[in-house]
Amino acid sequence: MRNVLFLCSANYYRSRFAEHLFNWLARQRDLPWRADSRGLQVGLWGDLSEMSHFTVDALQERGIAWDQPTRDPRPLTDADLKSAHLVVAVKEQEHRPEMRSQFGRWADRVEYWHIDDLDCAVPADALPDLECQVRSLVDRLESQDGAGTGDAGATSKG
Repeated sequence: MRNVLFLCSANYYRSRFAEHLFNWLARQRDLPWRADSRGLQVGLWGDLSEMSHFTVDALQERGIAWDQPTRDPRPLTDADLKSAHLVVAVKEQEHRPEMRSQFGRWADRVEYWHIDDLDCAVPADALPDLECQVRSLVDRLESQDGAGTGDAGATSKG
């Protein structure tokens, strides 16, 4: 089993949506990948618990179930990066500088997307964009892996 790690700032909204959507799609397609998620600035906005209600609502609207109860946001660690086969940060402008600052040797091994946070985009716009990116990733991994072999593209193993 391979794993993809989704990164955002608080591990509360975007990365959690990507994690649960990815896992749901991977199970549907019997893809040998599972997702997890972490944040680069967990705690900066106070004590956020579990998941954003925007994430919960979007998952429910799509009929996607997830493990209950949900966990609290988790900060990114070196161990997380070492164990991931693919690392995706959801907003390059936000997360590349944070990766360089906190995990410099990993910064160029991350795949960066362009999904805005709540300060720049409403969930009705951001989450469908993120869903398209996650679906494209699943398609790509499925075509590259075939029977579970092959290169996943950008990787943190090294």
